[in-house]
Amino acid sequence: MVAWSMPDRRAAAPTGPPLAGLIDTHCHLDAAEYAPDRDQVIARGRTAGLIAIVVPAVAPAGFDDVRQLAHARADAGIHYALGLHPMAVPTLRDEALDQLADALVRHRDDPRLVAVGEIGLDFFVDDPDPGRQERFFDAQLALAARHDLPVIIHSRRANDRIAKALRRRPVSGGIAHAFNGSMVQAQVMIDLGFRLGFGGVMTFERSRRIRQLACQCPLEALVLETDGPDLAPAWLAPGRNEPAELAGIACCLASLRGMPVESVVAATTANARAALPRMGARAPD
Repeated sequence: MVAWSMPDRRAAAPTGPPLAGLIDTHCHLDAAEYAPDRDQVIARGRTAGLIAIVVPAVAPAGFDDVRQLAHARADAGIHYALGLHPMAVPTLRDEALDQLADALVRHRDDPRLVAVGEIGLDFFVDDPDPGRQERFFDAQLALAARHDLPVIIHSRRANDRIAKALRRRPVSGGIAHAFNGSMVQAQVMIDLGFRLGFGGVMTFERSRRIRQLACQCPLEALVLETDGPDLAPAWLAPGRNEPAELAGIACCLASLRGMPVESVVAATTANARAALPRMGARAPD
C-alpha cells in the first residue's frame, strides 16, 4: 500500500505518487472555464492517474461539443452523456426534447455515448414552473428507457420526487450525481440500481452529513466525481476544479473510511463501469 496524506488548503494535489485507474464520472470539460487550457487540464488528469472522464451535456447547444470532445480525446478516455439539465429547463423550448430524442437516435451506436444526462430536478432554484421540470425529467427518463441507457441524475431538494419518478418510469440505473440526501434516501437510490457520486464537497470538514454518508454507504455504491469546474475541494476552494483533483478526493474518501486509497480507487472504478456499462473496458490503461 502506498502511503498517502490529505492535502491542505495550499496544495492542489495530494502528496505521494500518482494513483492509477481513476474515473471522473462527472466533469463539464466543455465549459468555457476550460477554453484557455483544456488540453493541459486533460494532461494533468492523465498524470494524476485518470483513465476516463464522463462529460455530461446540459442543453442542446452543447450536444455536438461534448460528442466532438469525446471523440477528439478518446485517447484520454473521455466519454459523454446527452441530456437537459433542470436548471436549463426554464430557458428551453419544448423542442429541446425533440432535439434530444433525435440526437439519441443519431448517436445510439456511438460507443462513447454512455448515458442520458445530466437530467433531474432542482427545487433549490427559484423556478416559476416546477411542473415543467418534472415533465422534462419524465420525458428524458422515457428516452433513456427506450434506448436502454443509464441516467446521470441531478437532484437538489428533490430526492423523494426523483425516486418517485424513477419508480414510475424505471431505467437501467445510473449515477446520482453529487448525492446529498439522507441515508434512507441513499438506500432508496441504491435499491433502484444507482451509484452515488461523491466529490469535492466531501473534503470539507463542515460537510458532516455527506462525510457520514461516505462512510456508511456500501463501498460498492460509490463513485467519484469532480463536477469541474465547480464544487472545488477544500484545498483548492475557491478556485476552478478539474479532473486532476480526483486523486485528492479519492484520498479523502479512503481516509474517511479507514482503508487503503488503492482499494477505494479499484472499487469506485469498478462501480463506475458497472453504472455506465458502455464505458466498460474502453477506458485506456
